[in-house]
Amino acid sequence: MKLLLLLALMGLAQGFQTRVPLKRMKSLRQRLQEQGLLESYLKQHPYNLAAKYFPGIAVEPLENYMDDEYFGTISIGTPPQEFTVVFDTGSSNLWVPSVFCSSPACSNHNRFNPAQSSTFLSTNDTLFIAYGTGSMTGVLGYDTVNVAGINVRNQIFGLAETEPGDFFYYTPFDGILGLAFPSIASSGATPVFDNMMIENLVDRHLFSVYLSRDSQGGSFVLFGAIDPYYVTQGISWIPLSAETYWQITMESVSVNGAPVACSSGCQAIVDTGTTLLAVPVRALRTLLRRLGASPSGEISCEAARNLPDLIFHIRGKKFPVPPRAYVLRSNGYCTLGLQGMDVPTEEGELWILGDVFIREYYVIFDRANNKVGLSRLP
Repeated sequence: MKLLLLLALMGLAQGFQTRVPLKRMKSLRQRLQEQGLLESYLKQHPYNLAAKYFPGIAVEPLENYMDDEYFGTISIGTPPQEFTVVFDTGSSNLWVPSVFCSSPACSNHNRFNPAQSSTFLSTNDTLFIAYGTGSMTGVLGYDTVNVAGINVRNQIFGLAETEPGDFFYYTPFDGILGLAFPSIASSGATPVFDNMMIENLVDRHLFSVYLSRDSQGGSFVLFGAIDPYYVTQGISWIPLSAETYWQITMESVSVNGAPVACSSGCQAIVDTGTTLLAVPVRALRTLLRRLGASPSGEISCEAARNLPDLIFHIRGKKFPVPPRAYVLRSNGYCTLGLQGMDVPTEEGELWILGDVFIREYYVIFDRANNKVGLSRLP
């Protein structure tokens, strides 16, 4: 018995070495609101979430990260230089600001200085990622990237030289670490997790994500392992329908036992880099009407207490998202955590299952078998 306990503790200790704690901080939207800049920002930059998911185009709308609240720390170089990043399963590149960046947005963020790293290798290759607010341009380089104690040597990454708009100044993160597939990486860069697998730095070719609810701590990304504490309800495995984003097939979405959307089947992307549930515009109108919300998603907080679960039907199983997850409360007002989006795909309409969905499930991203695993959280 003592031996089993010791082995279990050793296993947990090994798992902790690959665990990136995620801090929950104020989102860009909250920061802009506090500075009185949100209204002018939204007028100047119409929201276009759909741009992120057009295949074959390296587009990363900055607005996708406006509501993100979960960030982790990595380091790059020797000696290490620290950066706060979004761990984004909806993109594939790693990039951070560099000392070559003269944009105002870089001035109050950590900037990578290649001259201070003995392991940096420069290239003549450039990186360009278009945003809804402008574009991020930079150069590509190689260096050691440390993620939760895992040293990924000769990792290619972007050193930003320009960043879009003054509004990036207020973002609570320095850069982005993409965890999607190599097929959508800009400039053909190999993603960080792919190099972890190639260099045998993880026990299993998968990673898992836990996002805490409300203001609770403990959120994390765990590389190469599944934490048994979070899968006591069992794991439902869903095969990917495309090896680009973490894309799966849904059968329908229902409310109170009646189908309300996706009735002929649709596609969905499980995306840690999107906060809300992104819904095709027609389906959004139906959902808002059924749930008694205004066209802008507002609802009285009293009415919100009696809302039903949203049920996502995937691979013959029901995956509920309760109102405590999809109703957002702020300063005494309530809105539904749904946003409209229309993206054409060969397989039909596309939904994005963002953090509103992910907070209800421990999510396993399995590259070895090209599957997503979902385990409902208590």
